Amino acid sequence: MQETTFKITGEYIELIKLLKAIGMAEHGVAAKQMVSDGIVYLNNQKESRFRAKLRKDDVITVYDQKITIQ
Repeated sequence: MQETTFKITGEYIELIKLLKAIGMAEHGVAAKQMVSDGIVYLNNQKESRFRAKLRKDDVITVYDQKITIQ
């Protein structure tokens, strides 16, 4: 599994914005489709909210990539 970290400057980042920022989705529609397809997990639970607020220490998993929010 590939592990990376993503540093946020504010209190949180929305899920679809994170997926775009790390290059997993080229645009918002693609990011929303990933969530709708059920391949995005937040802290080991399937996430269905496009605009879920990700905060420090949250872990996103998509396929074999793990992203830790810092």
